[in-house]
Amino acid sequence: MRILVVSDEVEPHLYGPGAFKLQSTTDVLISCGDLPFYYLEYLASTLNVPSYFVFGNHGFELEQRADEVGIAQPRVGTNLHGITVNEHGLLLAGLEGCMRYNPSAWFQYSENDMWLQALNLAPRLMMNRLRYGRYLDVLVTHAPAFGIHDQPDRAHTGFKSFLWLLRTFRPRYLLHGHIHVYNRNQVVATRYHQTDVINVYPHRVIEV
Repeated sequence: MRILVVSDEVEPHLYGPGAFKLQSTTDVLISCGDLPFYYLEYLASTLNVPSYFVFGNHGFELEQRADEVGIAQPRVGTNLHGITVNEHGLLLAGLEGCMRYNPSAWFQYSENDMWLQALNLAPRLMMNRLRYGRYLDVLVTHAPAFGIHDQPDRAHTGFKSFLWLLRTFRPRYLLHGHIHVYNRNQVVATRYHQTDVINVYPHRVIEV
């Protein structure tokens, strides 16, 4: 299975004819957040594949279509936050947002908040083990895990609860965004126990 994963930046060549070149080779589209709805909707409709996403931390600026019922969603795709999905045998789960640095902002969490989110996800992962013989294949997040690809400022500090999820439930991949990459020497792929942790900014193609 071939997955196109996008995050944080609209790429002109994908938001255009470049997406058509991926039609025949892409099976699933995943967004790790901080992308406008129109970009995800364009990619999903052009590729004509199942699509999944989590929200990043810039919900108000980039992702929210505010309406009377709260946070709107893209017209295509499934929000993975706090749930698990079986996509043709591929087990997916997701957790949105980043470390809280603005008390009034959406999609930001303290470490304790994210521990609660991770613990709420755990029973679904254990159910996967009973049904499918394994907990999870791909964990999709916006923020990185603590100490892996994160940065020292609070906004870009990773979550320790993600490390627990990786050690306990052993997904094949953790796919995240949030950390912009401007240096070719910057580490974007790390092995942690049994998981390949990959910073997908601004896009990656993952073969599963």
